[in-house]
Amino acid sequence: MKIFKMVVLVLVVLFIGIQFIRPAETNPPIDPARTIEARAQVPPNVMDVLNRSCNDCHSNKTVWPWYAQFAPVSWLLVDDVNEGRRHLNLSDWAAYDSTRAPRKLAQMCEEVEHGDMPLWFYLPLHPKAKMTDQDKKTLCDWTKQQQTSPAATNK
Repeated sequence: MKIFKMVVLVLVVLFIGIQFIRPAETNPPIDPARTIEARAQVPPNVMDVLNRSCNDCHSNKTVWPWYAQFAPVSWLLVDDVNEGRRHLNLSDWAAYDSTRAPRKLAQMCEEVEHGDMPLWFYLPLHPKAKMTDQDKKTLCDWTKQQQTSPAATNK
């Protein structure tokens, strides 16, 4: 019993100690002229899907949940958001040139069609982010239309 108490005490001290190792939860400033809304024609129904299912990880509009305040979860969340923004950032659509923008649009559709996005472990705590078949169709129809649109190619 004494060993059990010692192990519990060590775990509690470690848990408290790691709370002081805090990654930066950032939301970089957004230049409205660089967003996907400014660079492509995004209808309201598509914007709704993007806002609900994509923005937390793929824009600079992340809503950091309460549990992001506790290590080691905070480390994982910050890493996931930073990685998501590196792959696709809807707040900085202007960064994608006329070759990359259509590829990013195609990847968006492919990821949601295959069920790779939103990430499975994100959905239990964010059930509104779950994409219905209609959401997927709406997003994919739009991305396919935009891939051929000069506005989406960031001339």
